Amino acid sequence: MIDQSTRQEWMGILAKAQVEELEEIWNLLRVKPTYYFVRPPETGLIMIRGRAGGTGLLFNLGEVTVTRCTIQVKDGFQGTAYVLGRNHRHAELAAVFDALLQDSAQHLFLWEFVIQPIRKKMQMRKTMLAKKTASTKVEFFTMVRGDGV
Repeated sequence: MIDQSTRQEWMGILAKAQVEELEEIWNLLRVKPTYYFVRPPETGLIMIRGRAGGTGLLFNLGEVTVTRCTIQVKDGFQGTAYVLGRNHRHAELAAVFDALLQDSAQHLFLWEFVIQPIRKKMQMRKTMLAKKTASTKVEFFTMVRGDGV
């Protein structure tokens, strides 16, 4: 049985992945699973909240577009995905991979074949963005006047 925190981890990775990455992995699968839609992809809005100063009182920050989808594979596992934006294919593929990862017979293979490569690419993008951002950093310093001047 897969624990909840592990599933949350892979669902987050699938939701943040680029749809092209998921399509590439999907196309590499030799045997495509048979699945049907429990809830076909649909787009809507959700309210996101923020905290004043990062730790203070909650406030409504604004609405974002989210697409959700729920599928069921023929083995009986249901997969669900919520992704930012309007990409129905992204939500569909994320839901399919969510369902497949719940199957203990396929879990280890899919963890190594799907989740780990996407996680590495995400980390590389994050590192590259941090380097690009760091190159624009401005250092400020204060000069102290001497007492006798």
